[in-house]
Amino acid sequence: MKNTYTKLIRPRFLTSILLIGLLSTTSCNDDFFDKQPLDSISDGTFWKTETDAQLALIGCYNTGAGWSGEDFWTSRSLFYLDLMAGNGSEKELIPDHMTDGTLTSSYWVPGSYWKNAYTKITTCNNFLDHIAAIQMDESKKAVMTAEVRTIRAYQYFNLALYFGGVPLVERVLTVEEANSVVRTAKADVWAFVEKELKESYVLLPKTRPDAENGRITAGASLAILGRLQMAQKKWSDAAATYKTIIDNNTYVIDPKYRELFWETSELSKEIVLSSQYLPDTYSHVFLQYLYPEAFGGWHQFSAYNELVKEFECVDGKTIDKSPLYDKNKPYDNRDPRLDYTIMISDRTKFKGQTYISRPNTTSPDRFNRYNWSGYSINKFMDESFSGNLMNYGGNFSIIRYAEVLLSYLEAQLEAGGAVNQALLDATINKVRGREAVKMPAVTTTDPVELRKIIRRERRVEFAFEGLRYYDVLRWDIASEELNRQFTGMKLTDTPATYKDYAVDSEGYYIYQKRNFIKGTNELWPVPLSEIQINNKLTQNTGY
Repeated sequence: MKNTYTKLIRPRFLTSILLIGLLSTTSCNDDFFDKQPLDSISDGTFWKTETDAQLALIGCYNTGAGWSGEDFWTSRSLFYLDLMAGNGSEKELIPDHMTDGTLTSSYWVPGSYWKNAYTKITTCNNFLDHIAAIQMDESKKAVMTAEVRTIRAYQYFNLALYFGGVPLVERVLTVEEANSVVRTAKADVWAFVEKELKESYVLLPKTRPDAENGRITAGASLAILGRLQMAQKKWSDAAATYKTIIDNNTYVIDPKYRELFWETSELSKEIVLSSQYLPDTYSHVFLQYLYPEAFGGWHQFSAYNELVKEFECVDGKTIDKSPLYDKNKPYDNRDPRLDYTIMISDRTKFKGQTYISRPNTTSPDRFNRYNWSGYSINKFMDESFSGNLMNYGGNFSIIRYAEVLLSYLEAQLEAGGAVNQALLDATINKVRGREAVKMPAVTTTDPVELRKIIRRERRVEFAFEGLRYYDVLRWDIASEELNRQFTGMKLTDTPATYKDYAVDSEGYYIYQKRNFIKGTNELWPVPLSEIQINNKLTQNTGY
């Protein structure tokens, strides 16, 4: 059920929202504000009432619907981050080029993330520049302000994570100012983010009514702060942050898994923060990209077998240790999340139809027909949806409570705190033990072994949700994970005599190779187009 807040506000005032966005991107021109046009909205005629504030607030949440991207907020863009991080590939290699050794400062993808982040920051700055003047209930104003500061902080956190030092802008600039900003050191940007989040979350409500689903809560602001502290290896601080969320007793682990990513689960108490959509008015086209061709989509994405291998067997052991693993039937007896996440040829069924990607068939998804691995994506394939794949209104989770629990456990471990069975049962075993998964409980407290388990658990639990890139960067394993040969579906049980396609020693299709450049690709390049406009911006090493 789509939330009432989104349903009532967006259709009625969509034009106004778009005009507000236009204001935020053109307000750097002083002459613009010397005029107050009678036939359109301007800052001089707008910021008067609580309704104006509410409309402007919605504009701060707005990133764009339909084909918009890339950014740190919407479905395809977050999905892209996992492909960049080695969980899979896109058939036109758009995100792949970010980490395959070919990235340059002129590539449009990092430029798009940069531009869209600063567009949202400018919208937030415009809100913060004007909200004080509105005559309205001060407590409501304080909550709105805290929401916008959190949105802005989220953008700056991600910009600094991927680009390093970036311009730190806290108000709407003139053209001259905007074209002469310099990069602020990454540590200083993150210090600003930490301050913003710590000052904001205390003003935000712990819960929202269903009608306000999607608006930021204290838990969402704290969860972003937790990500920041984890990235900085401030383990004790991160543990305290996540413990605060847990102690608020706001969120729970949903018993479902597959359906958790469908439109029908938008109000799940596991979802801490999500990007919001609405059919016909504010929909998106992610499902068109996602669905295999036999199901009406473009089969734009493929999973790597290296991700598939990470899913344990149902006895809780990895495939190299479990007696349940059969190399000739490698997908049997596995963690249920494997089938919920990956479409496997001749195994996965969707709405009664079997997914087929084997070569020498007439299937439009046969892997040798295009640049595919043979695996497709099952996660987010909404079986309850029967509409136009280019008009989907399902929200996309940005933060789930499962992340809070796993991050709390990791932070406690890395901080050197006590790790006992009670802590494991309160965190990782709640995630693994949800009704739809029921994987065996983790019992080891050995730090080395537990670290491996936590990292594997994060990879399989959050596959394609946008967290993997963040994880490999903060764990300093990007070059290890992304400078390697990747494989696809299993093609044969007799690889020594198989001749049809290149396979490895286990019979898996030899698919793609990445050549991540250590010491360079850990950061994205500052877009060349930005440096051409503003020569005070410096470039990252290697670009």
